[in-house]
Amino acid sequence: MIHRLFSEPLTPLNSLALDLSASNQELNPAIFGDIASFCAYIDQKLGTKIGVGGYLEHRVIYEAHENFATTSDDFRNIHLGVDLWAPAGTPVFSVANGEVHSFQVNRGSGNYGPTIILYHPVENIYSLYGHLGMEDMAEIDEGMPVAAGDLLCHLGNSDENGGWPPHLHFQLIRDLQGYRGDYPGVCSKRDVAFYAENCPDPATFLPPSESPLRSS
Repeated sequence: MIHRLFSEPLTPLNSLALDLSASNQELNPAIFGDIASFCAYIDQKLGTKIGVGGYLEHRVIYEAHENFATTSDDFRNIHLGVDLWAPAGTPVFSVANGEVHSFQVNRGSGNYGPTIILYHPVENIYSLYGHLGMEDMAEIDEGMPVAAGDLLCHLGNSDENGGWPPHLHFQLIRDLQGYRGDYPGVCSKRDVAFYAENCPDPATFLPPSESPLRSS
C-alpha cells in the first residue's frame, strides 16, 4: 500500500502548482536571496493552499547558496524531488512500508537541515524527506520499522530547515551510492540524465489522491 504524504489528499481546492523555475520572471535575487522576502513571496502566492511541484525544474534560486556551485558557471540547479510547501509543524507520513535507513542534520545555508531516508524493500527504493523539524531527529533510530501511513516527521521552520520557507522535499532514490542521511537533491544540467534515472518522478509512485503532483 502506498500512502499520501500529508494527512489530507491533495486536491485542486487545497493545492496549487508553485512555479519556481528560471522562467518565472517574478523571482529575483532580492526575493530568493533574503529568507524573509522569500517566505513572504511563498505566503502571498499560496495563501492557505499547499504548494506543489518541482520535479526536474530548472531553478535559479540555488544561486543564492554557494554549496550548489560545481564551477563558477555550472550550478546544480535541476531539482530532483517534489516540494510540498506548507506551514512549519505540518505532519508528514511514511508513503510505504519499510525501515529507517539513516538520518542526520545536514547543516548549512540551502541544505536539507534535518533529513530522514527510508528503505522500502517491496518497491526496492529509498525515499528521502528533507527540511524537517529538529525534534524529529530524537524520535527515530536506524533500522526502525515504519508502516505506510505512520506519522514520520514534521516540517521544520526556516531557522532549522536549511534557511528555506517551510516545505517538504520528497525524493525517490534507486541507488544511494553510499550516502547516509543525505543525497543530492539538485544536480547540474550535465548530470541530469543520470539523476533522472536514479531519482524517478515521485508523482508516479504516490497514490492517485496526490494527482495535483502529476500535473504540476
